[in-house]
Amino acid sequence: MFRKKIFSMISIIALASILLVGCNSGEDETSEVEELQVTTSFSVIADIVEQVAGERANVDYVVPIGEEPHEHEPVPSDFQKVTDSDVFFVNGLGLEEWLESLMDNVTDTPVVELSEGIDTIKLADGETDDPHAWLNPNNVNMFVDNILDELIEIDPDGEDVYRENADNYKQELAELDEMIQEKVEQVPEENRLIVLSEDAFIYFGAAYGLETEGIWELNAHEEGTPQQIARVVDLLGERDIPYVFLESTINPVHMETVSSDSGVPIYDMTIFTDAVAEDGGDASSYIGMMEHNVEAITSALSE
Repeated sequence: MFRKKIFSMISIIALASILLVGCNSGEDETSEVEELQVTTSFSVIADIVEQVAGERANVDYVVPIGEEPHEHEPVPSDFQKVTDSDVFFVNGLGLEEWLESLMDNVTDTPVVELSEGIDTIKLADGETDDPHAWLNPNNVNMFVDNILDELIEIDPDGEDVYRENADNYKQELAELDEMIQEKVEQVPEENRLIVLSEDAFIYFGAAYGLETEGIWELNAHEEGTPQQIARVVDLLGERDIPYVFLESTINPVHMETVSSDSGVPIYDMTIFTDAVAEDGGDASSYIGMMEHNVEAITSALSE
């Protein structure tokens, strides 16, 4: 009887060991897939990267929502965040003017400019590239390709996942492009003028047949001078458009002056250009913010 009990206890211990080894084996397999640490310059790019990387990467961004990516001043935590990352994705085209000072304090982290390969549009000086390429969804296809190439290079085991995610996201971008074309067609031709504080929608306007104007061309350049405001007020006096617009990251004072002096009201839906909305809002992703913008612009200009 005692011998039978010993054998029985040995059998139980052996079975428990087998089960424990099986569980540990599964945990080891799971732990083999180590999350990439990815940092981007601002929230719009972060969302696009997340669509391609999926669950294989932890994606963060440097410029807080509500701040201008043009004018960001790096802090010590930014240096550490980029240093600890496998890759740092930026827009390029001169948008991140603070980048040089940041990278002077960061070593070994590759910097990838997602605008590489974009057909750029020049500002009025004929030399400076307009950096707002992402506001044309067709350009984001190039962003996706650049993200995909880099992720596969640093994490080749995830290639199948990245390619599938990229293909799915490009389909969403194609549907967004089709939706925008349909919405813009409903706007009377004489009303197809977008007036903002910063003339950020040049790529969007060129793609979909709208004129665009801003009080100034680019944030961090000369902003809101009396001459700039007077020029836009005069323009609005010549064009009978129903509304002007205000961006989420811009001080409203200059556009409020334009609106008051011209008599053209500011539309009550904020436009998102340099940042997505806070978590949970309808514009908290790139596609969500573009859908929001298109709804606001086309609804306002159709009145």
